[in-house]
Amino acid sequence: MPGRPSASRRTVLRGAAATPVAGLGLAACSSGDDTGAVPPTPTASVELGAENEIPKGSAKLYRDHNVVVSHAEDGSLKAYSTICTHAGCPINKLAGTTLMCPCHGSEFDATTGKVLHLPATEPLNELPVEVRNGKIVTGPPA
Repeated sequence: MPGRPSASRRTVLRGAAATPVAGLGLAACSSGDDTGAVPPTPTASVELGAENEIPKGSAKLYRDHNVVVSHAEDGSLKAYSTICTHAGCPINKLAGTTLMCPCHGSEFDATTGKVLHLPATEPLNELPVEVRNGKIVTGPPA
């Protein structure tokens, strides 16, 4: 049509190049389907490791089970799901007792499950945890 500008070749190519990147961003935010994926929390009792693997005052991330366990100075243990409450991404980084979500930068306290940095606004889901024969065991919430 005369009088209507047409898109340049460069504009069309930029749009085509941006489309897959946008799709990857959306895929990273989705929780996906559960086919072959690790469930967000253990569905049965899971033995994580020896209690003495976690020094008092620290925490340990068990990526294969989407769980973090903290060991308080008084000897008590706390366990939380490491599925981010913002967009359902598995949290894969622990620095000291701070969990960092790779998707949008949310941060959580591994000793309390509380949000330290937005965009997440809900704390992590607490899981039951106990020590059986020197091993840390967690399972589905009762």
